[in-house]
Amino acid sequence: MKRILVTGGAGFIGSNLIKRMLSLGGYYIYCLDNFDAFYAREQKEVNIKSFLHHPFFELIRDDIRNISDHTYLNKIDAIIHLAAKAGVRPSIQHPLLYQHVNIGGTQALLEFARNKKIKQFIFASSSSVYGINSQVPWNENERACPISPYACTKHAAEMFGHAYSHLYNIRFIALRFFTVYGPAQRPDLAIHKFFDCIQQNKPIPLFGNGTTARDYTYIDDIVKAIIAAIDYTASEFEIINVGNNRTVTLRKLIRSIEEVCQSQAILQHLPEQPGDVPLTAADISKATSLLDYKPETDLLTGLTRFYSWYKKNKVHLNIFQPI
Repeated sequence: MKRILVTGGAGFIGSNLIKRMLSLGGYYIYCLDNFDAFYAREQKEVNIKSFLHHPFFELIRDDIRNISDHTYLNKIDAIIHLAAKAGVRPSIQHPLLYQHVNIGGTQALLEFARNKKIKQFIFASSSSVYGINSQVPWNENERACPISPYACTKHAAEMFGHAYSHLYNIRFIALRFFTVYGPAQRPDLAIHKFFDCIQQNKPIPLFGNGTTARDYTYIDDIVKAIIAAIDYTASEFEIINVGNNRTVTLRKLIRSIEEVCQSQAILQHLPEQPGDVPLTAADISKATSLLDYKPETDLLTGLTRFYSWYKKNKVHLNIFQPI
């Protein structure tokens, strides 16, 4: 049985990952999460409720920067580092906080891996590190050119991973995620926020003219890539795109959400936001080659599954963020 430390395990990606790993068997999961107040704690409690008392699951409520305090964690086979201060726009208001948590927290975990001789380190990076780049689809050889503090922290963490891999024989795999969505998605992200707006009969904030496009990637596909990375051994350091390889404009996304909800959205037209990029598009050939990655979920199917979760959990519990 592999012993895995998952940071941010009560969050969106982490809870979906842990649920899948426990269902597969063969893993003992240590979940480290500080239940950050960025969004409602109740949603995170809902995320982990189904496996909170699983015999192969252990919850550690703490900050990643305090990982060195947990000296009892021994014989860890891999760290899956998903925890972070999230969001491009909030990072512009609080850049030092993002630096302390995202860079400092990653380095604390790398030090922990070095001291505990943990070989495998999987890091949740972001497509935002590419910045504005008209050469699409983006591949991993493109120069990183982040345009927000959040993106800067992700790129810096990748480089710390490269240094620790070189110096201390830690296999560091940075997975650059492209706009992940699905059940338990964070409420600040567009798809979740748009469903909230329609549910509450409030206008959807439409930044720009609606032509911005994203490579929306369903959570189950992301989870498969992470699990594949646990067993990857072919090299010591890799940066790998994990996307859907299909771009969707903001206007098409809203039309699809209207179709799923069977309700018409109210649109509020607003200026473009600083730090946002006009387009994300993933070249996933490397992920296909190294991780046998094949995204399988189309947008309408993914949105329908999210809406099913949303009605069962979000609406039932009345957990809404201010819009």
